[in-house]
Amino acid sequence: MRTGIDSPDGRLGILMPGLGAVATTFIAGVEAIRTHGAQPVGSLTQMGNIRLGKRTENRCPRIRDFVPLAPLDDIVFGGWDVYQDSVYESARNARVLDPALLDSVKQPLDAIKPMPAVFDPAFVPNLDGRHVKPETHAMARVDALVEDMRRFREEHRCSRLVVVWCASTEKYLEEQDVHATLDAFEQGLRDNHPAIAPSMLYAYAAISQGIPFVNGAPNLTCDIPALVDLALKTGTPIGGKDFKTGQTLMKTILAPGLQARALGIRGWFSSNILGNRDGLVLDHPDNFRTKEVSKLGVLEDILRPELSPELYGELYHKVRINYYPPHGDNKESWDNIDIFGWLGYPMQIKINFLCRDSILAAPIALDLALLIDLAKRAGMSGTQEWLSFYFKSPQTAPGLRPEHDIFRQLIKLQNTLRHLMGEDLITHLGLDYYQELVEAL
Repeated sequence: MRTGIDSPDGRLGILMPGLGAVATTFIAGVEAIRTHGAQPVGSLTQMGNIRLGKRTENRCPRIRDFVPLAPLDDIVFGGWDVYQDSVYESARNARVLDPALLDSVKQPLDAIKPMPAVFDPAFVPNLDGRHVKPETHAMARVDALVEDMRRFREEHRCSRLVVVWCASTEKYLEEQDVHATLDAFEQGLRDNHPAIAPSMLYAYAAISQGIPFVNGAPNLTCDIPALVDLALKTGTPIGGKDFKTGQTLMKTILAPGLQARALGIRGWFSSNILGNRDGLVLDHPDNFRTKEVSKLGVLEDILRPELSPELYGELYHKVRINYYPPHGDNKESWDNIDIFGWLGYPMQIKINFLCRDSILAAPIALDLALLIDLAKRAGMSGTQEWLSFYFKSPQTAPGLRPEHDIFRQLIKLQNTLRHLMGEDLITHLGLDYYQELVEAL
């Protein structure tokens, strides 16, 4: 182990604003893994391998055996929600996992009760939050959240905490003056400024205490200069935004392949139907706008139309999300992609992805919690762009375009882990193998 990384001794508390479908699927899955030997499929930290050194060395350990991550047995869960159902009751209501599986881990799930949430219906009009904090002033709400974190850490004897936002998408919000500096933001807290969203209160509360924060929704949240500055000031790693699941996952896999072959794209039409709480929230146009911006930026940043106008300069990209209660958490997405090849001859690709959003998101939440904790113990702070692999709309430093190509994102993530552990970075050049052969001859 590289000496600059603290050992993951003691319990890691994972606190989640929003104990709905994603969070309860995550928690129930970890309990099933711990108690029944279920497989953490989809988790790169648990099931992924990483190559070290030359190909000829054949060193490809599991990531969990390579870097000092918190063991799953040392994780403690908690969180906040606008409904007071226990994690077991919430998971039953979400109808993602089989009742038999949930019943097999009922005792630990039923013991996790949500803390009252910070909630503002102006940011999520389609939800009716009832299990909410009585405080109405922004700074008082921050103080209440800080106290929640302190009390949870003490009661559960945690040596470290991380916060992973798993709550609903807030209404669309653009950066304003109140977000520009830490002084302006803190004055905004004192003034109860209307442009400070609930998610920002959670982020500020965590970051001010040096607790890593990850944003799993497309909200602005910690992607503002004020909270980035606070993260650097308190030595806190942050990351976001929007868990990369479903349709966008497919785009970040397929679009780089089409671009790599220099195939043109005239249009990409994407439609989704889903019926969970996320679908209900996104049925409001203000909240859909936040998600739309997150999803629309992917193709433009991968294809770079300004660099290849002949191939992508006239690309028409449309995204639709429709609330359809009968499907519950089982999201169905359709993509129609109009492409063209040699001499401009047209072709089409059709994708019908019947996915389970929470099943895809749960391992992302696990990996991000473990890796942001690793970053904290390694002395890293501020925006963790190397975690872009997990996000639809990766947070980056000012002036930097986000990298959406999932294969480049994976290389960046793996090379960061190699760097942290003192291993050589891998460029995949490979010329030395053949040059040595030539010299030998």
